[in-house]
Amino acid sequence: MSIKVKSPGFNLVLVNPEIPQNTGNIGRLCVSTGTILHLIKPVGFSLSDRYLKRAGLDYWPHLELNVHDSWQHFLESRNPENMFFFSTKGEKMLWDCPFPEGSYLIFGNESSGLPPDFYNSFIDKMYTIPMPGEFHRSLNLANAAAIVLFEGIRQNIGG
Repeated sequence: MSIKVKSPGFNLVLVNPEIPQNTGNIGRLCVSTGTILHLIKPVGFSLSDRYLKRAGLDYWPHLELNVHDSWQHFLESRNPENMFFFSTKGEKMLWDCPFPEGSYLIFGNESSGLPPDFYNSFIDKMYTIPMPGEFHRSLNLANAAAIVLFEGIRQNIGG
C-alpha cells in the first residue's frame, strides 16, 4: 500500500550538469515526486546518452523536462519567483529554506558547483546540506538533489 502525497510542484534546476548517470537518476527522482526538471546548457553529455537512459530506466519518457540554452534563457522563459540555491558554500542550513510550492531548487555541476558569479548574486538564497563527517568535499549531485527535494516535500506536508 502506498501513501498518496500531493506534490508541491517543485522545479529542480541543474546548471551545466556533467554526468549522465546523475541526471538520469535525478530524472527518475523528479518523475517519482511530480517535479519538473530543468537543464541549463551546456550539458556535458547527449540527452540520448545510454547512461542517462539506463539511470532513468523506464521513468525517462514520463519526465517533464525543459532544456534551456543558458541561465539567461532560463530566467527569461520561466521568470522564477522563488529560487533557492544549494551549495557547499551556502551560509544557511537546508532546513532553514522556506520551500514554498512551485519553488526552483538550483544545483551546480558535479566538478565545480554553481558558476562563480552566483555566489555574489544569490548568496542570500544559498543553502547547504550539513555534512558533519571529518573528510568531505561534497555529496553526490543526485543524493544532494534527493535530500533537498524530500526536505521540501516534508515541509509542505507538515511532517
